[in-house]
Amino acid sequence: MLLPMTKATTLFLKKKIRSKYYCPYVMQRPADFDNKPDSLFFSDGQRRIDFVLVYEDETKKMTHKRIDRKKQKRKRQVYESNLINNGLQLEATRSVLDEKLVFVKVHAPWEVLCTYAEVMHIKLPLQPDDLKTRESAFNWFTSLFRVDENIIKPEQEFFTAPFEKEHLSNFYIQDKDTFFNPATRSRIVHFILSRVEYATKNNVKKFGINKLLDSGIYKAAFPLHDSSFRHPSTDPACPSERYLLYREWAHPKNIFKLQPLDFIRKYYGEKIGIYFAWLGFYTNMLIVAAFVGVGCFLYGCLTKDNCTWSQEVCDPNIGGNIIMCPQCDKVCTYWNLTSTCESSKKLCIFDSFGTLVFAVFMGIWVTLFLEFWKRRQAELEYEWDTVEYLEQEEQVRPEYEAQCTHVVMNEITQQEEHVPYTACGKCIRMTFCASAVFFWILLIIASVIGIIVYRLSVFLVFSATLSRHINGTQAIHKYLTPQTATSVTASLISFVVIMVLNIIYEKVAILITDFELPRTQTDYENSLTTKMFLFQFVNYYSSCFYIAFFKGKFVGHPGNPVYWLGKYRNEECDPGGCLLELTTQLAIIVGGKAIWNNIQEVLLPWVKNLIGRYCADARSEKIVPRWEHDYHLQPIGKLGLFYEYLEMVIQFGFVTLFVASFPLAPLLALFNNMLEIRLDAWKLTTQFRRMVPQKAQDIGAWQPIMQGIAILAVVTNAMIIAFTSDMIPRLVYYWSFSVPPYGSHSSHTMKGYINNTLSVFNISDFRNASKPSSPWFGNQTTCRYRDFRYPPGHQHQYEHNIYYWHVIAAKLAFIIVMEHVIYFVKFIISYIIPDVSQKTKSKVKREKYLTQKLLHENDLKVVKKTMGKIADKIIKGVDSTFRPKSE
Repeated sequence: MLLPMTKATTLFLKKKIRSKYYCPYVMQRPADFDNKPDSLFFSDGQRRIDFVLVYEDETKKMTHKRIDRKKQKRKRQVYESNLINNGLQLEATRSVLDEKLVFVKVHAPWEVLCTYAEVMHIKLPLQPDDLKTRESAFNWFTSLFRVDENIIKPEQEFFTAPFEKEHLSNFYIQDKDTFFNPATRSRIVHFILSRVEYATKNNVKKFGINKLLDSGIYKAAFPLHDSSFRHPSTDPACPSERYLLYREWAHPKNIFKLQPLDFIRKYYGEKIGIYFAWLGFYTNMLIVAAFVGVGCFLYGCLTKDNCTWSQEVCDPNIGGNIIMCPQCDKVCTYWNLTSTCESSKKLCIFDSFGTLVFAVFMGIWVTLFLEFWKRRQAELEYEWDTVEYLEQEEQVRPEYEAQCTHVVMNEITQQEEHVPYTACGKCIRMTFCASAVFFWILLIIASVIGIIVYRLSVFLVFSATLSRHINGTQAIHKYLTPQTATSVTASLISFVVIMVLNIIYEKVAILITDFELPRTQTDYENSLTTKMFLFQFVNYYSSCFYIAFFKGKFVGHPGNPVYWLGKYRNEECDPGGCLLELTTQLAIIVGGKAIWNNIQEVLLPWVKNLIGRYCADARSEKIVPRWEHDYHLQPIGKLGLFYEYLEMVIQFGFVTLFVASFPLAPLLALFNNMLEIRLDAWKLTTQFRRMVPQKAQDIGAWQPIMQGIAILAVVTNAMIIAFTSDMIPRLVYYWSFSVPPYGSHSSHTMKGYINNTLSVFNISDFRNASKPSSPWFGNQTTCRYRDFRYPPGHQHQYEHNIYYWHVIAAKLAFIIVMEHVIYFVKFIISYIIPDVSQKTKSKVKREKYLTQKLLHENDLKVVKKTMGKIADKIIKGVDSTFRPKSE
């Protein structure tokens, strides 16, 4: 819907139209705030400041040409004149610290608020909520962690309805000054600021505060915080909500307290409120996952000493007598199996039966998390009046409106409407955007291939440098193997590449989405979210997928190795598998990402604000008003909480997709999130300007993304257990190959497992290109390698043996059974747990009934009263018609 905002700018200037709200502002002196640093009002002390615009006085600029300064000044004056023409009242004052800066304070009068509240379909109170809520049986427990109600009082609940000026008397108006709270006032003013034009060029209107900010005509535009976060406001009428949020929510001492979500929503709006509600819910659910994960980890620690196959690796009489084949051509040498003793001990902790139990549990946990979050989200939708938000309140983006030059016929209304592109044009845009996204994903895959080539080539260097002699006893050989050195350096390089590509792709994704031109802000954010997550998914997880499912799987055998690009020999895993390397990769990426994000999101704004305050203190000791304090804080950015969601969803992927390799991942995520909630709260309340409050019905596109991750997590964890760990080969050996007819043991046992899973190779069968250059020690003519193949001299030498096919069949059967069992349980859970609780459904129905009754009751009374008078007149007319003439 296109909104008729103002008359053409040129017509306005020529005729000097003045609406009944027109009030040209006069530049005020800096001292006109009466030295009240926390003042939130105009100089008259009556009109509240709903928004602040900041610009640099053109007459004092020296960096631009004179003609450019005039153009900027003319656009700004036209824009402010149109703001006044739309009913807003402005007052300007110079900066206390920098005379070049001018602050334009914006106030929306009652009539303007009412008009745009109806245009924006904003829900406002009708009457206090009379629905009784049953207290939970756990209230006594949760009260220990809730914020003291004497400090932050619970918000009074109301029945609400979209505002209509015609039914003004039906709304719960005790005081016109407080009927629209500061968050709603700021939202309405920002709506106007985004749609007022400032120039017309080639019959194309240019409008919106965002474009003026991008072009530098204004330096900032923001609503005010209501007080300092360090102390309450000096104005007794100010509630000092920012101070209370800092003290009871953002302060580190509250790390174990529940969040005051209603208070957060009141101050920052529903969009920020729903983010912190989701983050808090996710963190609480991680407590259960972390508890089970720690239990499985402890089980691995307690049973590692009973790990028979690890004992065989470390036994000098077993592993000490096994000589392994070189793992690369020429420079690699023969090595002793006991050199992997330490890694095999660590692997026993993670590659245990507890890991299988935990992987199954996490497949069910993620379903419970998503289903219970849907119920919690439905409760918040009702409590925060966003149930029908998308259908009623959300407006078209100004950027979309500006491009509406094509006329089409609406199939439903059969009326003409304006759109920015034809069906063919939309198809071309979508094709271009999809192609651009696909190109960048291919670029990421190319970078991953580059890392793999690095791994293959540098392994040769480490193998020559960190030569593992058969009789070597140096302590460093126990911990720093060529595989370990290659894995750690490749993970670090991969992390750096990921961070660099993130910075580049962020700008590319925004450009692609801007070109796509989504209709509403929700559509814009969902489109950008999908693009960014596809990129991040490939960027962050591709190296983990390579280690888990490709490394060591297609290596051939020493006599006929497989090469990458015809030059680089494929990597092999340690005899214990690649599971430990996958854990190392996860730890480096997740840990490095958390540290980098904290530096980028917390430390940098803090340092910038610290430098700004230091410079301001050095320049002046004057009292600075609230709007100038807020100006020196950091802007929140156009994407708002987008990166906070992205960070947490990427973490959610690491916790669920690869949890079979690292049971402690939920515990680390829990600790990180407990800190993340307070850091994000601290940033918002202390380091950033106040965000424009925005409505949000849910967490948007992140919900289906997490559902997709939950489905994929079942497959990845099943495949990690089947193909990355050694659990299935060990079970096959225990139940089939340790006893006759394949084995020689009288009962099922794990003894002899290592010898049974290492194939034999005759060193005389080496090709000249891959024969090691180092001398062979001893009189042995064979070496061992990790695979299930027939020995030399067999009629099918170096071909896969029957053990291999048993293992493959067991792996495939395990994946099918595990997936079907977990998916069946997930389906049952999803069916049993409804998305909206019966209590919430009843509340919604009750509210609709009461609001309709209340809104139309007065109208019915008027209609009845009017119809009664008409009926009386009709009856009197009938009586006079049929009354006898004699009467």
